[in-house]
Amino acid sequence: MPIDPEILREAMRYWSTGVAIVTASHGGIQHGMTVSSFTSVSLTPPQVLVSLARNTRTHELVMRSELFGVNVLHASQQEVSDRFAGRMPDDLDRLEGLETFTLESEVPFIRGGLAYFDCRVVTTLGSGTHTIFIGEVTTVQYQDSNDPLIYFNRGYRNLI
Repeated sequence: MPIDPEILREAMRYWSTGVAIVTASHGGIQHGMTVSSFTSVSLTPPQVLVSLARNTRTHELVMRSELFGVNVLHASQQEVSDRFAGRMPDDLDRLEGLETFTLESEVPFIRGGLAYFDCRVVTTLGSGTHTIFIGEVTTVQYQDSNDPLIYFNRGYRNLI
């Protein structure tokens, strides 16, 4: 018997994760969304994985541009996480009013984060309602800090 999606969602809330925002840009449109599905795949070649819902604007931009950025958030960026987690509608420019910059590609990154990964899509895999994107990391930037934004059971947490 299939698992009820709400039961799965409830159980997954007990998986602690760092918080990241995937950003993309194509044809003058930029967008982003908060994700918990981000992980390293390979060090050689340098690759990371993100999983994006197919019905999102960010997914569409990543598919078209074949580029994405990952912004690992600092503990002070809870409001930024909320903005990109859907508290601001998908059809608005969630990056408007935020200080951004670019690395190698045209993908916007949000200032104040812990780490930034500029990625070129090398593999896509459809699964259920999502697409798994594996990206080759073309540029990385980070700051040394012990204050990541952590998410657990519907709330932000501190390491200490």
